[in-house]
Amino acid sequence: MRKNNKLKILITGANGQLGQEIVQLGDRLMVEISGFGRERLDITNLAQCQAVIADYMPDAVIHCAAYTAVDKAESEPEEAFRINAEGTRNVALASKAIGAKLCYVSTDYVFDGCASTPYQEQDPVNPLTVYGDSKLAGESEVRSIIMEHFIVRTSWVFGKYGKNFVKTIRKLAKEKDRLQVVNDQFGSPTYTLDLANFLLQLIQTEHYGIYHASNSGACSWYEFAQAILQECGLNQVRLEPCSTAEFPRPATRPAFSVMDHAAIRRYGFAEFRPWQEALKHLLETKKVQ
Repeated sequence: MRKNNKLKILITGANGQLGQEIVQLGDRLMVEISGFGRERLDITNLAQCQAVIADYMPDAVIHCAAYTAVDKAESEPEEAFRINAEGTRNVALASKAIGAKLCYVSTDYVFDGCASTPYQEQDPVNPLTVYGDSKLAGESEVRSIIMEHFIVRTSWVFGKYGKNFVKTIRKLAKEKDRLQVVNDQFGSPTYTLDLANFLLQLIQTEHYGIYHASNSGACSWYEFAQAILQECGLNQVRLEPCSTAEFPRPATRPAFSVMDHAAIRRYGFAEFRPWQEALKHLLETKKVQ
């Protein structure tokens, strides 16, 4: 901790939807945050990671930078692993070298979606996709390199910044009279604002380990789309449920990726608000383009 009691935090992937959210919170919290996008910090370059992190000397690094093109990863696995595994290894090595804590943002895609009850942090992993494999490899790199780590798995992320399901549904609803959305994939939407607040709380502790972090409750993509249309007053659009089989994608989606928040409860953190409340907050307080 610095003499002025302000924690110094470095954010990788600061131009992404979660990274931008965290950086914006810095002005309101008693922390000093510096965000680095790809143009200032290429995580696949070990020498650059070491130089940038050593120069800034953060107390903690929140590693948001990632390859997230789930379908595209199936045809370019080397690139996905270069960023999500090797890049994460570089960030972990650079963080360890200066004694900084490391928080790695991971994904529900490390699971195969065959469960019928919410996944626990210690449940066996079995990714079905290159993306999931590469993010799990990143988790392994973090665990093997640095003891002072937090691995935070999240899902169905939405918020003010970047591309996400909420923005996609709003856009399509203004262009089409009829939408079809899958109703046989279940998970938990996660609001970037709530996740960012949690990560900033978490890194100020020494409760290291794996966390599952999402907003409370679960739904299908179809139910999520219903709620978006209702909150946006776009009820004139005809929304129809369909099956995953009707819309095959290169990468297999987990049919069920709801995650239990046992670690959050164990260490006394507040549960995230219900996803419906989070969605309403986003649409009421922030104009989503």
